[in-house]
Amino acid sequence: MDITHYYIEQGKGEPFILLHGNGEDSSYFSNQMNAFSSMYHVFAIDTRGHGKTNRGNEPFTIRQFADDLLEFMDSHNINRANILGFSDGANIAMIFAMKYPDRVNKLIVNGGNLNPKGIKRMVQIPIEIGCKIASACSGKSQQAKQNAELLGLMVNDPDIAVEDLVKIQAATLVIAGTKDMVKEDHTRLIAKNIPNAKLQFIKGNHFVANQNPVEFNHAILDFLKQ
Repeated sequence: MDITHYYIEQGKGEPFILLHGNGEDSSYFSNQMNAFSSMYHVFAIDTRGHGKTNRGNEPFTIRQFADDLLEFMDSHNINRANILGFSDGANIAMIFAMKYPDRVNKLIVNGGNLNPKGIKRMVQIPIEIGCKIASACSGKSQQAKQNAELLGLMVNDPDIAVEDLVKIQAATLVIAGTKDMVKEDHTRLIAKNIPNAKLQFIKGNHFVANQNPVEFNHAILDFLKQ
C-alpha cells in the first residue's frame, strides 16, 4: 500500500465507514460523528490525496479510491461495514459495493452521480473550464497539478454504467437534497436501478449533512435500524 489513511474513529459496535466528497476531508462529517457513534463504531476517512492522507503514486481515480478502501478495511480487520458516501464518496461507495459486495452490510449513497451528465450544467460548466485551465498550468505548479487532479475526478469520473448498478447487493438508501447539484431525475435513476433501493430527499442543497443534520442523521439511523 503506497498510502496511509488518516481517519477519525469514534464509538463501538458494528463498523460504519464515512466517505467525504471531492476536495474535502473527514471533518465534513463533524455533525454526524456523535449521532452515529452512539450506536456504531464510526470511521471517517480522508481519501487518497485529501486532508491528511498522502497522495501516493497510484492513479487518482474513483476506482483506485475504492481499492484503497478495501486496503483500509483489511488493515483494520473490518470484514463487513455499513458505508455512507457523500458526493465523490458516494461514487466510491457505489463502485466498492459493485466490486466487493461481500464487504458491505448497508449502503448509503448521498449526492452521488454516475457521470458528469448527472450534474446540473450551471455547476458542471465552471468545473470543466477550471479543469482545462488547471491542466494547462499543471506543469508550472504543484497546486495547479493538484487542482487538475481534483477537478478531473468530476470531469472524467465516476463513469458508472447504469446497468452495472444491479451488481450492488447491499440494502441501499439513496439520499439527496431537494436543491441538490445532482439532477433530481439522475438521483431517481440511480435509486431505480439499484435493486430494492430506498429513495429519500431532504430539504437543502448538495450539503444536506451539514445544512440539515438532524433530519439527515435521523434518516440514516432509521435506515440502518431497519
